[in-house]
Amino acid sequence: MNVDELVRDSLREQAAEQPPLQPGFADRVLTVRRRRRTRGFATVAAATAAVVAVAVAVPLLDSGRNEVRLATEKNESDIIAHPDQSPPRDLIAAGDVALAAWYTSDTVLTSKKDTAVRERAYRILDQKTGKYVSDIRWSIVAVAPGMRTAAVLEKDLPAARIGLLDLLTGEVERWIPVDRGVANVEFSPDGTKLVATTYSENPDLLHRADYDSDGDGKKNDWEPDWSKSYRTGFYVVDVDSGKTDWSEVLPDEDNEMGILNSRQDFAFSGDGKLVYSGLTSEPHDQFYDLKGDKVDKPANEKHLTWSVEARLSPDGKLAAGGFAGGAKTTASEILDPYSGKRLHKIRGQQLLAWVDNNRLIAWDITAGDNEFHNALVLVTIGSDKTLPLSGARKGNDGAGGRWNAVFATR
Repeated sequence: MNVDELVRDSLREQAAEQPPLQPGFADRVLTVRRRRRTRGFATVAAATAAVVAVAVAVPLLDSGRNEVRLATEKNESDIIAHPDQSPPRDLIAAGDVALAAWYTSDTVLTSKKDTAVRERAYRILDQKTGKYVSDIRWSIVAVAPGMRTAAVLEKDLPAARIGLLDLLTGEVERWIPVDRGVANVEFSPDGTKLVATTYSENPDLLHRADYDSDGDGKKNDWEPDWSKSYRTGFYVVDVDSGKTDWSEVLPDEDNEMGILNSRQDFAFSGDGKLVYSGLTSEPHDQFYDLKGDKVDKPANEKHLTWSVEARLSPDGKLAAGGFAGGAKTTASEILDPYSGKRLHKIRGQQLLAWVDNNRLIAWDITAGDNEFHNALVLVTIGSDKTLPLSGARKGNDGAGGRWNAVFATR
């Protein structure tokens, strides 16, 4: 099927669902531009309004060929939004960043008395249909840049092997065995390596506390089983060859036992030359070389914190900062990565991913709403407006069934 046929079919499907459009709408909506880099999929889209663009995904087109994109009167030509969907059913994307998957977490009882597991349930983007499809096989899913491959772990953690899932076929291409149990995987920025965090036991294992552990006035809360599970280190995995190198990283009993969460996974630095792990208090991030030795923070990541997922802009000149709003307003700050000085204050409750050097995807709420009822929005430096990408989540933080986003570059 060629581009013209894809456009024609897409418009026909949209026309069946939408009221009659004004003359010349198609000419205003559809544009064609050439892409130089390989893309995981192309999009054929139609808009329901000038402000919010809604699209569907279509099968992969050859690299470098013309790709149909959205265009609106405000030139929001690369936005695919579904503000009426929470959790999302259809593809959400902006620029070269897409919501590659999302997951919910629920407390699942085990066969042992007074024990449970905080278990994830994933929905992964089907790149042929543009729909998010349930895949109950996996406890962890990490999507590589390009969105052709995902690293996956099976349900029972810590896992004895890492799977490389083909996102076009839904089948595991290859298994990478490991000698020590792995409970999380993350790709390097270039997608050539994985860092796999190892644990003695499942870090999501819970036991029933006989006291009010979360301050809600109720006893018998579920809480992590600190006595059985602890982090032991990490593997660096070469994706092409499957070669694995493990480094032991145990908590420093003098100052780290109390500032590590039960699950505190490793991730790569911006240049992929180091890994880091979060801490629950100062200095918030601890960096390591790929052999597991502690090192100083890189100069351009000194003022980042693991709790802000967006981190550095694509050109490395800006850093995503923390919450900068007030009691009735939401905002986040953009920092100079080297000095930590605030350069901008923008909309958004929590910054999740850079779309380009000027725009980010964030969680945000409607003014006056519950702080946890947040939706995905697009925010822009220098603008006080947000563009909704998804509908708002329900429930409070940690509530069962509450969905969480997994982003990847296309």
